[in-house]
Amino acid sequence: MTTVSPAAVVLDPTGRDVHAEGDRLRAQGSIAQVELPGGVRGWSVVGFDMVRQVLNDNRFAKDAHKHWTAFIDGKIGDDFPLIGWVLMDNMTTADGADHARLRKLTAAAFTMRRSEAMRPQIEQITTELLADLGTAAPDEIVDLKGRYAYPLPTRVICDLFGVPEDMRREVMRGGEVNVDTTISHEEAVANVEQWHQAMNDLVETKRQHPADDLLSMLIKTKTEDGSVLNDSELAGTLHLMLGAGSETTTNLISKAVVMLLTHPDQLALVLSGEVAWKDVVEETLRVQSPIAQLPFRFTTEDVEIAGVTIPKGDPVLMGFASAGRDPERHGAQADQFDITRSDKEHLSFGYGVHHCLGAPLARLEAAIALPALFARFPDLALAVPAGEIAPQSTFLLNGFDTLPVVLGNPA
Repeated sequence: MTTVSPAAVVLDPTGRDVHAEGDRLRAQGSIAQVELPGGVRGWSVVGFDMVRQVLNDNRFAKDAHKHWTAFIDGKIGDDFPLIGWVLMDNMTTADGADHARLRKLTAAAFTMRRSEAMRPQIEQITTELLADLGTAAPDEIVDLKGRYAYPLPTRVICDLFGVPEDMRREVMRGGEVNVDTTISHEEAVANVEQWHQAMNDLVETKRQHPADDLLSMLIKTKTEDGSVLNDSELAGTLHLMLGAGSETTTNLISKAVVMLLTHPDQLALVLSGEVAWKDVVEETLRVQSPIAQLPFRFTTEDVEIAGVTIPKGDPVLMGFASAGRDPERHGAQADQFDITRSDKEHLSFGYGVHHCLGAPLARLEAAIALPALFARFPDLALAVPAGEIAPQSTFLLNGFDTLPVVLGNPA
């Protein structure tokens, strides 16, 4: 293992308070040294401008097999709790031509126009989920994450890739476990094996029974040189698209609900039409980034930046949750939820060549889910104080374990 400075911030695997942790990191500067699980040295980029700079800097590469010195030297093995983020074979772990090839194969499915074409399907799923919520008693405590914020994007992304109903639970479970930073290394290794097998089974099913869906298209699509995605790349692409297409949008919807319920004056503004729902979505993405710390980039040389020297081959995380609250970018009130602020710029979908393909779809899902929810349940309220809602067990994401609410009488 590489040496960890005594000043390094030990990232809390329970994700108990990712924003307080972000404040501690920013106190070191726009780039801070951190200790990852297993005592591994790493770095977190937490300043807004510095995140954008690093995301556009070729000295920070994505492929651990080529650039993570400790991993290459065998000092990082299967016992590293975040090993799943290293072993995935997809566009987020590729650089240069490999990244461009993998991205091009899936990009066409996630354009703004293609996403907008999915509006009727998203609205139908939203209607069905709201009808299910309507079966609850007005004073019954309901898990809004489990019954609305999670199944909505999950059904959309599974439909897009053509995941059969009887395979969805197994296919999605691996992604949920992969973001949990409290699991043991044995659990992490077992999850990687289970997850990879589930994806391979899904690919084989679609090979035998192709249909009009994105996975069937990816299986048969050839690149300009005539090559196709190999099994590892297909599984890795599914790891990325199914996981990112569900967990992050779940957090966006959940956090937006809590922000509005704890800021009734701003809820009134959006319900009256004085402020648009898209402003709610963008401000939530800024102040409550669905991703707190995104793994990994690796320095391809010793990099002197922001007053620190990051040694060649060290792992670097993008601190999106902290960057969105950077007072140097958004002023003294950067940590305040304010849908009327003129500047809501954020980096929650990344920046540069690795900018999130699913951004248009995520925005659309939230823009449909939120107004529909508040229109159907105008008396919606939290069942517990916001500070008592348990977070996800992870420092990677910024979400809730469950979201207990009382729906009240439906409109």
